[in-house]
Amino acid sequence: MSDCIFCKIANGEIPSQKVYEDDRVLVFNDINPEAPVHVLVIPKEHISSANEITQENSDIISHIFVVINKIARELKISEDGFRIVNNTGKNGGQTVGHMHFHVLGGRNLAWPPG
Repeated sequence: MSDCIFCKIANGEIPSQKVYEDDRVLVFNDINPEAPVHVLVIPKEHISSANEITQENSDIISHIFVVINKIARELKISEDGFRIVNNTGKNGGQTVGHMHFHVLGGRNLAWPPG
């Protein structure tokens, strides 16, 4: 999609701090991190939100979670735990119209803390 910021990042038109990339996904550091580790995982194919997942494109979700597992180990957040967030739609807090997953870790994210 020509006006999608995440498509432009995936296509290399906008620079990002890449953490991982393969032919299907890109992982890069969030520009406004909310934890010591805060990366975004996006499919390179434009999928607007989780509402757009179909039987035909659903394999990207399992691939994304395999990549998240790999990245969590590499970033050394898998042992203590981490959070995966996907916001869907305006009322769900989605601010970019390209499906993405936030992976946060490196501090206690439990609520209440403890």
